[in-house]
Amino acid sequence: MNDLGTQKSQLASIKENRGEVEGQGRIARDQEGEGEEMKTVRSYPRSEPRRVVNGLIIGSMVLSLCILSLIRGRYCSSPFAPSYFSLFFVRIMNLLFLIKYPDSVAGKSQDLSDRSRRLVSIAGEDDEGNRVLLEELREAKRPMCAETNRRSDVCEASGDVRVRGSSQTIFVSPDLTNQEWKMKPYARKHDQRALANVKEWTVKPVSGQTPLPACTDNHTVPAVVFSIGGYAGNLFHDFTDVLVPLFLTARRFRGEVQFVVADARAWWLSKFSPVLRKLSNYEIVDADADEDAVRCFPTVVAGLTFHKELGVDSTQSPTGYAMADFKAMLREAYGLEREAADVADDKWDIRRKPRLLIISRMVSRVFLNERGMSDMAMSLGFDVRVADPDVATDIGKFARLVNSADVLIGVHGAGLANIVFLPRGAVFIQVVPIGKLDWLTKNTFENPSLEMELKYLSYQIQADESTLSDQYPKDHPVFTDPQSIHKKGWDELSRVYLENQNLKPHLSRLRLTLLEALNILPHGRAMAQ
Repeated sequence: MNDLGTQKSQLASIKENRGEVEGQGRIARDQEGEGEEMKTVRSYPRSEPRRVVNGLIIGSMVLSLCILSLIRGRYCSSPFAPSYFSLFFVRIMNLLFLIKYPDSVAGKSQDLSDRSRRLVSIAGEDDEGNRVLLEELREAKRPMCAETNRRSDVCEASGDVRVRGSSQTIFVSPDLTNQEWKMKPYARKHDQRALANVKEWTVKPVSGQTPLPACTDNHTVPAVVFSIGGYAGNLFHDFTDVLVPLFLTARRFRGEVQFVVADARAWWLSKFSPVLRKLSNYEIVDADADEDAVRCFPTVVAGLTFHKELGVDSTQSPTGYAMADFKAMLREAYGLEREAADVADDKWDIRRKPRLLIISRMVSRVFLNERGMSDMAMSLGFDVRVADPDVATDIGKFARLVNSADVLIGVHGAGLANIVFLPRGAVFIQVVPIGKLDWLTKNTFENPSLEMELKYLSYQIQADESTLSDQYPKDHPVFTDPQSIHKKGWDELSRVYLENQNLKPHLSRLRLTLLEALNILPHGRAMAQ
């Protein structure tokens, strides 16, 4: 028994010694530095333990930071004292960034470490120097290209940036990045059909052995590079894919910006020239026709910021822009007189008939009883205008016609994008074809119209108001199970419900909707009195 007790005692002593050795090993490993600490953190094969360890590390550092800040406030209040707080803060910044973005710094850790050492080496010299280098460190970590939305990529570079449009290349100094980026500067990045009409651009760092191409043109203002390929000519896409994102991207420069346009179409640039001139004070550079020119800029932004369909999210805009600001810019660009649909106090305006604009279509989703609709609206007291805008339409003249309207009605389609020219408080009536298309009509025009401060109404087409009733029996899935058509994909949905459907609204039903619109308007209330 004594031998057994002795053996147990010896075994306990061995375990105790082994624990001391392991503890000393851990202490030694902790002292090896920040880089070794990162290797330990990243060695876990599973994500859950790794998150727990990362959380513990971050929590302990935040706690230490708070303690050190209190110590510094009590014992290091002099601005000339060595800034140990700054040193510790820098180490925390490095570690937090590496933990959060381990993949984004692959191949760049040496560069970041060098910058950190530069900052640490002067810690204590002065707070301003620390602040400047902290900013430099932050800039070094920020990706040059980022996805601003699932719809768009935007690359931004400052310093010595050179653009060769003929090869779709943006050259940057290796000091800015050592990673090459490829992107298509059009705000519909996952739509392969649209991107088939958009050339790919490359953001290319030039290595130390290869000099940057010589500048043929030097510019003192930033450049915005974007494409007008995609669905150019479709008014909805002209606005939602190009003009609204261009406003979001370029408005902050207040005209002091050079547009470099890829996949340019002369007719498109001419059509929207009033808007482009409002956003830039300089002649547009056609990238494809720029031959071998190398244009040098202090800053280049490639790609356009996208928020949502035909809209602006002011919470995402650094400048707080909203859709009302975009509409105000359009009014200035096209000389539109009416900001709001409210009538003035003079009797002439009160007695003026409210104007109804019917957006006509000639190919699909055509109003088959358009004349009857017009006569019925006139009987209610409307001044009725009918218009069929197309690609060749003078958008300036048409914008002024739309701006003169108090009520606009039309079938879901690209022509409804003209609501951007309506005055605030006007009524917009979207006629929704049969086919359970509410999700589509809501995202494209209903939601945007509310942000434009318009009054929205919808008119839902019934089966007996659609020519689909002449093509399919009443018990066909086209009527009874539209979702089965949707599941076949966009092409089939479009073929059935958008391309092969014309409409004949019941005038008695439509009359009720127009009366509702009339009652919303100040004109209607004045006429009722």
